[in-house]
Amino acid sequence: MTNIDKTKLRFNKLQKRLRREMGQAIADYNMVEEGDRIMVCLSGGKDSYTMLDILLNLKHNAPINFEILAVNLDQKQPGFPEHILPEYLESIGVPYHVIEQDTYSVVKRVIPEGKTTCGLCSRMRRGALYAYAEENGYNKIALGHHRDDIVETFFMNMFNGGQLKAMPAKLKSDNGKHIVIRPLAYAREKDIAEFSGLKDYPIIPCNLCGNQENLQRVQMKKMLNQWDKAFPGRVETIFNSLKNIRPSQLLDKNLFDFEALTQTDVEPPRERVVAQPIIFTPTKVSH
Repeated sequence: MTNIDKTKLRFNKLQKRLRREMGQAIADYNMVEEGDRIMVCLSGGKDSYTMLDILLNLKHNAPINFEILAVNLDQKQPGFPEHILPEYLESIGVPYHVIEQDTYSVVKRVIPEGKTTCGLCSRMRRGALYAYAEENGYNKIALGHHRDDIVETFFMNMFNGGQLKAMPAKLKSDNGKHIVIRPLAYAREKDIAEFSGLKDYPIIPCNLCGNQENLQRVQMKKMLNQWDKAFPGRVETIFNSLKNIRPSQLLDKNLFDFEALTQTDVEPPRERVVAQPIIFTPTKVSH
């Protein structure tokens, strides 16, 4: 088998796996319904490119009708290649819109040099996307977060916020007017990265916040990568635990009514019955 054949085989396996995982996530959380108008948020990174690609692939074979619009937010970062996304989307025949909003200047003015900009940047970006969706009648907003993002967020909230929470695969937006979905919730980042490389997407790096080495998310990613190498399967087990919650085995009084538990709720121990041995007596055979 030639290298070209091996590459093609690997690509097909990855595409099938990502299709299967996205299809399962969509089904499990009822992400897409008949008549949905879905705004796919495209940043120019590997995750959002892959999300759009696989979602379009599924749409082609879906038993329901729904609309897809790719939307990018141009935050006016110095040197941002404005032509890349429009040219790519036009080449594959996908309808799109670019929102122009100078969040970069605001972030640089408000956040001190060297401090993490992600918090403010993400809030402003989210506000701009929600506003566009509302003004143009898009009821679903698709984000490209994957399984690793969800697990990283879980540990960030636990280590730094004292909370057990992550990223839900589906939720209602902050303004209560839209449903946010994460179709890649079941996909691993390493599969997305390999798929993206094989597709040779025109990746646009994030120079505003993605290269800050002091980010908490970077530390979580390093920790999970170390675990993945030392203990294969651990990250998958952690992710599965987020779908298998036992409220009565935790300590949150708002999640489980511990005060209502009384002694009368406890069944008395049953009397132990000792089984008597059965003695088999040989039957005397008469001749």
